[in-house]
Amino acid sequence: MPAASCAGLKNQTGVTDKTITIGNTADIAGPIPGLFVSAQQAVKAYVAYFNATSSICGRKLALDTYDSRTDAGANQTSYVSMCSDVFAAVGSMSAFDSGGAQAAQNCGLPDILSAAITPARNACSTCFGIQTSGQGEFSNETYDFWIKRNKAATQKAAFLYINTGAAATNAQVQINVGRRRGMDWVYTSPIDVADFNYGPYVEQMKSKGVQFVQFLGGYQQGVRLLQAMQADAFSPQIRFFDQSIYDQGFLEDAGSVANGVYLSITFMPFNERQSELDTYLQWLQQVAPGATPAFPGLFAWSAAKLFVQEALSLGGKLTRSSLVAKLRTVKNWTGGGMHVPMSVGAKHAAQCVRFMTVAQGKFTAYGGTKYLCNGISTG
Repeated sequence: MPAASCAGLKNQTGVTDKTITIGNTADIAGPIPGLFVSAQQAVKAYVAYFNATSSICGRKLALDTYDSRTDAGANQTSYVSMCSDVFAAVGSMSAFDSGGAQAAQNCGLPDILSAAITPARNACSTCFGIQTSGQGEFSNETYDFWIKRNKAATQKAAFLYINTGAAATNAQVQINVGRRRGMDWVYTSPIDVADFNYGPYVEQMKSKGVQFVQFLGGYQQGVRLLQAMQADAFSPQIRFFDQSIYDQGFLEDAGSVANGVYLSITFMPFNERQSELDTYLQWLQQVAPGATPAFPGLFAWSAAKLFVQEALSLGGKLTRSSLVAKLRTVKNWTGGGMHVPMSVGAKHAAQCVRFMTVAQGKFTAYGGTKYLCNGISTG
């Protein structure tokens, strides 16, 4: 997209003669230290990359960083500060992002998140997640894929989820969409975040003859479930997780028990070559040597890329309100080919997915490397 004329650009909150300051908050401290540090590292990397070669109307990017500490109150505090100090929030990701939603909307802060996790964040009129989730929407293909390949297993299915934050809300959506697509859930259950004994859940699944287990939660809890299944000699045909387990930490913590686990993803795996992905990986090491890339970082890089594209397209007309208006029109955004098309402006869930499995301790493509697209349903 060509850059617009810079004539008329005025200094404003976060904009000076020399810089445009953006902000990023992510869960760094908290119960799981470094939970979404990759999102903050990615925005740092994009700022360094962009400033090395480009500018927006003669202005370089500056970045203010915050720690939302896996806490809604800290998320709110971060956004109150950003309202006063930065032009836009870019690439943020917090497990309890409902905290700052009202603050962002009240001050008109453009907020391009790595992901909008909670319904409150999705409802914020100035907030846009690159990982779009929609309001009660989910991909059809996620379940159609398994019904085509092993219908018998899908008729004896279980869905377990961590009973906190967005996981609990999203689980109900996925359970309903799965049932609508033809899944037969013979057992569904929340798991309290403080529950460390997963044995009773495994016993319930064994007693009901479950052959398809879906789990929604952090990869650390996913490891705990897999270990409990192994300890009880429970071996269903399909163990299916979402993309939150696409993390080196999962492979290291789970060890051999992870082999044969399946997952769905909406982004390009890090072991595949693609120009934008390669640029992200290269600049990540420039700003955080030794850092391990993670998918929240990939989407945060995509958020920074979208911010720059739309800011350049506005040129001298760049304001908070004009940027929000532009973001509302964004559709089929792929971050330069790093992920599936995302309906950023309309906030509809992604309809395209691809599948992976863990084989010999590595994430490996399953069922091909092409994204499969078959619409979305409301749960």
